Amino acid sequence: MLKVEHLQTHYGESRILNDVSLEVTRNEVVCLLGRNGVGKTTFMKSVMGTIRTRQGEIKLAGENLSGYPASQRARAGIGYVPQGRGIFPYLTVYENLLMGFERVPRQKLDLSAIEEMYTLFPVLKDMRRRVAGTLSGGQQQQLAIARALVSRPKLLLLDEPTEGIQPSIMLEIEQVILTLQDQGGIAILVVEQFLDFALQVADYFYIMETGTIVKEGPIEEFNDEVARTYLAV
Repeated sequence: MLKVEHLQTHYGESRILNDVSLEVTRNEVVCLLGRNGVGKTTFMKSVMGTIRTRQGEIKLAGENLSGYPASQRARAGIGYVPQGRGIFPYLTVYENLLMGFERVPRQKLDLSAIEEMYTLFPVLKDMRRRVAGTLSGGQQQQLAIARALVSRPKLLLLDEPTEGIQPSIMLEIEQVILTLQDQGGIAILVVEQFLDFALQVADYFYIMETGTIVKEGPIEEFNDEVARTYLAV
């Protein structure tokens, strides 16, 4: 579904990503791991198109998105939940969900997707008239994920989905990811610092150091030695 090859991204003259290649297939959950500051969020922004890349290819379902702006990549089928959630705090929960349809042509709108989100995240239905900025951090994260999903993307990018939220909501988000995988038709790429969460949801892992992939494999091959070598601070 997603195929990234030999990606290079710079901030000014500083190279942040160096020859990064990564793949996520349909119905697969892939986790990108690494210490703070190694370039994981830059990679996600590069895939989404909010940062321009200098070299490499980004393909979604065979379509080369490398020269596309972020809006066109969203229309191609990428749903993105950035670190920090990026909800609209002064809109209601329901209005935030409607914003998730921005990439969908008006004649193709299917509002039943909102009801599907209420099934995945029941708390959002109870709070649909609440202003989003009054929700807890965990509820806002659920809203951000639901907003990305209402347009039924081919690829879902989740950047630090467990950051700053309570364990009970972590478990709910974990279950949602597993449910999406069971339902099929979507590829999911997760950047995550909380290792237990990553190990529960992922099928495959990549580890990044200083903008380069240094280790990858099926999640069954992740062990304490890998964690000590590449992730211990």
